[in-house]
Amino acid sequence: MNTAATAPRWWVPGDWNGFFGLFTNVVLNVIVLTGLCLHVVNLPADIVYGRILPALGIALPLGNLYYAYLAWRLAKSGGRGDVTAMPYGPSVPHMFIVVFLIMLPIYLKTHDPMLAWQSGLVWCLVIGVIVLLGAFVGPTVRKYTPRAAMLGTLAGISIAFISMRPAFLGWEDPWLFMLSLTIVLVSWMAGIRLPFGLPGGLAAVVLGTVLAWLAKLVHLDELMQPGEVVSALGQFGLRLPYPSSDFAKALGDIGPLLVTAVPLGIYNFTEGMNNVESAAAAGDDYSLRKILLADGTGAIVGAVLGSPFPPAVYIGHPGWKAVGGRIGYSLATGVVIGIVCFLGLTASLLAVIPLVAILPILLYIGLVIGAQAFQATPARHAPAIILAILPNIAAWAQTLIDGVLDAAGTSAEQVGMAKLGAAGVVYHGMALLGGGAVLAGLILGAIAAFIIDRKFEWAALFAGAGAVLSFFGFIHGTALGIGSSTPVAVGYLLVAGVCYVLSRQSYPAAVVLLEEAAAED
Repeated sequence: MNTAATAPRWWVPGDWNGFFGLFTNVVLNVIVLTGLCLHVVNLPADIVYGRILPALGIALPLGNLYYAYLAWRLAKSGGRGDVTAMPYGPSVPHMFIVVFLIMLPIYLKTHDPMLAWQSGLVWCLVIGVIVLLGAFVGPTVRKYTPRAAMLGTLAGISIAFISMRPAFLGWEDPWLFMLSLTIVLVSWMAGIRLPFGLPGGLAAVVLGTVLAWLAKLVHLDELMQPGEVVSALGQFGLRLPYPSSDFAKALGDIGPLLVTAVPLGIYNFTEGMNNVESAAAAGDDYSLRKILLADGTGAIVGAVLGSPFPPAVYIGHPGWKAVGGRIGYSLATGVVIGIVCFLGLTASLLAVIPLVAILPILLYIGLVIGAQAFQATPARHAPAIILAILPNIAAWAQTLIDGVLDAAGTSAEQVGMAKLGAAGVVYHGMALLGGGAVLAGLILGAIAAFIIDRKFEWAALFAGAGAVLSFFGFIHGTALGIGSSTPVAVGYLLVAGVCYVLSRQSYPAAVVLLEEAAAED
């Protein structure tokens, strides 16, 4: 029998795990962005539930369906039954960036939430265009970048921005969080079958929800509030998206929006490249160009329909693959997310399901991605992975410090670098290291990996790229501009010079040979 011609299955039992995991991940992010729009930017409810969410209800399912199709094509061409579709959803960093750096400042300046929303739409359009352009250069970058650099910077994201917050939030209700986390670990990491064959993600969410409401009933915990459920039902109703030219009303002020849109568009296709490499390391080699074209198209479609939140290929493919997710989990996630957005069910879900029961799933994904960076790369590249992680840790720490200072009614500039330094906070260095963290981690990790392998000419090339990127503020800077981070650019040039000189010498590949010999022993 020709196995390559065998039609792959659209649904397998493991897709239940993948669906409940990815769906809870995506719907959690949809819930968060809904709250940001309503309570931070003060957008009218009819814009949030009538325009933004219905637009997401088209943009997100389109990506899920397309990724499921790519997985089906890959499975069919290879005669395989273990291909896992790429996960897809609203880009989490961009959710907060478009709210706090684009829409909120415009709202505070003009007191016009509609103008803030329209500016967000323009910003999202620019992001989509940049990602589409990245689809044509991304494959080349991927070809010549060490896996340790790509997976290392991805590990930094997973540790800092995926794992930390869920862990902290979970320990605010530790008894419920630890129980749900244990179910996830037992089911997904140990591979132990749960009673009645229940998917681990579903079991964790259902049991956590039931126990949270029981605790409320017997007055042991006030986590759940029945009044919020009743209030949330008021948003139920069918709302369908429609295209409009709302974004055109903010095109006149596009200049300031480009300051964040350009580097973040580059961030998007860099992260997409890393996620495709992560999937390849797990056994599913997708076309980066096709993945990025879907991401860019999703952002543009969403913006035209009314959503300022660009979607993106998600981190976490190896995690969903490990729990048995294949093709159907992506299809199901797209369909159900569309229904949730069209019917305005996000408020009801948040009111019924305790957040603490969902958080272990996000933490699990962070654990898997962080581990993969070390598992799918040569052991000798471990220091390069650590170096690639550091910029994201710096960006996360700066975000935390800025949040604390803002809550106190001040800022790092007002406090002063000297006082912060005296308190052990190296703020300026942290901000420089964390600027453009994903791309910065990629550059630093690549330089280190090439130096370890004594490929000094390639290390010099990446150091040169780092000099250019930092000089214009794409990395290690807070804004785009000529000479944005000149001292950092000079540092990269010095690294490039040293590596170029070393490349003119002859060195045996001792590091690689020693590792190969140890592996044979």
